[in-house]
Amino acid sequence: MTKTEGPRLFADDEAIARIGRGLLDRSLPREEWTHEAHLAACLWIITERPEIDPARDMRGIISAYNEAVGGVNDDHGGYHDSITHSFIAGVRAWLARSDATTLVDRVNGLLMAPEGRRDWPLAFYSPERLFSVAARRGWIEPDLKAFPMGDTEN
Repeated sequence: MTKTEGPRLFADDEAIARIGRGLLDRSLPREEWTHEAHLAACLWIITERPEIDPARDMRGIISAYNEAVGGVNDDHGGYHDSITHSFIAGVRAWLARSDATTLVDRVNGLLMAPEGRRDWPLAFYSPERLFSVAARRGWIEPDLKAFPMGDTEN
């Protein structure tokens, strides 16, 4: 049996803010745009950047970043709308029950929680539905069960 490696945790608030700023200004090196970075940036945007509406703005932010670092946003790669909205819902659900007070504790707690797992959206979607072109291109409702808090837009 192979041991699965846990999430890469962040050292401090500044490491998370650097990821968020790097996403927004498209300066984050592509190799640093990991699963953990996606979640850290999402939580940072939700808690530290109230002028940004994640449900409305993440498509443009992530798509522009992907293109800036040489990636594509097409039917097979790049931005995935349903996964993005799934994790926005997960971050919001985590924050609603977390009593962590620092940014680093909130992000690292999220990464250790079920909502921080890479496969978390598969608790709500069948693989066929989640990995479809329709789910990549736009928000589609889960087919297994509703997300916590019942709404990915809040």
